[in-house]
Amino acid sequence: MKEVEFVKDADVPTTVLFCDNPSEDDSIFAFAGIWDSWRNPEGKAIETCSIITTTPNALLVDIHDRMPVILPDDAYDLWLDPGFQKADSICDLLKPFDQQLMQRYEVSSRVNLVKNDDPACAEPVLRETATGV
Repeated sequence: MKEVEFVKDADVPTTVLFCDNPSEDDSIFAFAGIWDSWRNPEGKAIETCSIITTTPNALLVDIHDRMPVILPDDAYDLWLDPGFQKADSICDLLKPFDQQLMQRYEVSSRVNLVKNDDPACAEPVLRETATGV
């Protein structure tokens, strides 16, 4: 999963920031999440999920007070193992992701519309400066 963040500034329109993995293989981030299926008091089956968050790393601290827990590649099997019993064994995963393995840049607000589902949504946008450059 790639991450999109919206930043508001009183002086400029909302900025849309895109965060991804700058590796050459164009790999994606895997967010740590939890899922459960349960029954409400009326007996209806309910499926719920949440993305787990942590404190932000240095790349994101100026835009938000938290970030999704991003799992390293070698932790996928542990995280997805339905039989694991020791919650302490995953606590080390619940920390900010290494900012050296991420990049962030501004993208077009066209990413806000679900009908725009194409690579152009992730292309960097350059703002003009006051000098027009």
